[in-house]
Amino acid sequence: MEYSLYQLLWLFLIYAFLGWLGETALAALRKRRLLNRGFLNTPFSPVYGMGGVLFAVFLPELRDAPFFLFIAGMVLATELELLTGVLLEKLTGQKWWDYSDRKYQFNGYICLHYALIWGLCALGCVLVGNRLFLFLVGLIPETAGRIILLVIYVLLGLDVITSFAALLQLRIAFRPPEELSRFLRALTQRLDNAVTRYVQRRVARAYPTLAQRQTRKVRERPTVFAQGCGFYKLAWLFFIASLLGDLIETVFCRLTMGEWMSRSSLVWGPFSIVWGFGAVLLTVLLYKYRNRSDGFLFLMGTVAGGVYEYMCSVASEIVFGSVFWDYSKIPFNLGGRINLLYCFFWGIATVVWIKYCYPFLSRRIERLPMRLGKVLTWLLVIFMAVNMALSALALGRFAQRQSDPAPARDALGQLLDERFPDERMDRIYPKIQFVD
Repeated sequence: MEYSLYQLLWLFLIYAFLGWLGETALAALRKRRLLNRGFLNTPFSPVYGMGGVLFAVFLPELRDAPFFLFIAGMVLATELELLTGVLLEKLTGQKWWDYSDRKYQFNGYICLHYALIWGLCALGCVLVGNRLFLFLVGLIPETAGRIILLVIYVLLGLDVITSFAALLQLRIAFRPPEELSRFLRALTQRLDNAVTRYVQRRVARAYPTLAQRQTRKVRERPTVFAQGCGFYKLAWLFFIASLLGDLIETVFCRLTMGEWMSRSSLVWGPFSIVWGFGAVLLTVLLYKYRNRSDGFLFLMGTVAGGVYEYMCSVASEIVFGSVFWDYSKIPFNLGGRINLLYCFFWGIATVVWIKYCYPFLSRRIERLPMRLGKVLTWLLVIFMAVNMALSALALGRFAQRQSDPAPARDALGQLLDERFPDERMDRIYPKIQFVD
């Protein structure tokens, strides 16, 4: 990773402040009055800070490829904006922004216009911003810088707690604290009701739609398991796609390389979590457009799949110091992490998945009995969570043994050495390469 944790913490604050400043200035120009557009009281907008950090972590090596840097930044930040919008709506019951009136938008959360702006922001951050801001941060003595970070992050943490307490009230109704339920009243009294009222008034001014009373709807108990595209449906799609992805890659290697080899991401079972998460991502982003042309889905899948695979490669290198695939010998590759041919495969897979696989699998999943389906889902979730955690530990220890073959001193390291020696890890991950 190009930047230290100390530097990333500074970049988060700087970009969070600049994002808040930009949104506040833009709102002031539109409304002819000063408005705090963030959901926090402090002058920070975390989504911009997180976007800046993601650019700094995943995109520096694209510095010499501005076009791909723009595309990757656009997709990465747009996915962050989508996730943030969904979470805020879950917390408050309202959309904090709505792009439904714009062209090329998705459920009002994201749109092409702002996606292009995110791409330009990625260019600015990676090519100019990070170096400039870290140069200025370097002028601050490190001890003083750490103290400043500590103070700001403590204040920011208190602000987050206070603001979320107010948002919990907004989810129930936009009422004064004395009319709230006993639980929320006790919670907000500890945080000072005056602060809570201030947050609510400020948020109502900045986002008038949040103050509108909502008619409470009585939720009907579902009669079909995993109906729609919720948690249970996506969980099953993840399991199935992980299994199918591993089988497809295994057969593909046999046909192209003439040998059978493991393509699993995990130490237990034939599961490729890159395919699993990819299927979930494509479903969430593109199923709404299932009736669009195959060409549209192919293009979206090619771009989204390429960026996703690139991020997975960078993340595995940062976390484990290893590379699971290398396309350096394939024409039209980008840093050996992705190549044009496999990006086209993502596009083809997107069309097949959205048009044929998802409808077929969705109907089969919904046929499971309600109680049995939930029990099986949670058993599989627990199994996969343990499997991924154990795989991460085994890979971490495997990487340590490459640089330091001395026996482990702690009990966990000894257990990992015994259960997952180099021979077994080489069989599970035959194409793994360790890097500095």
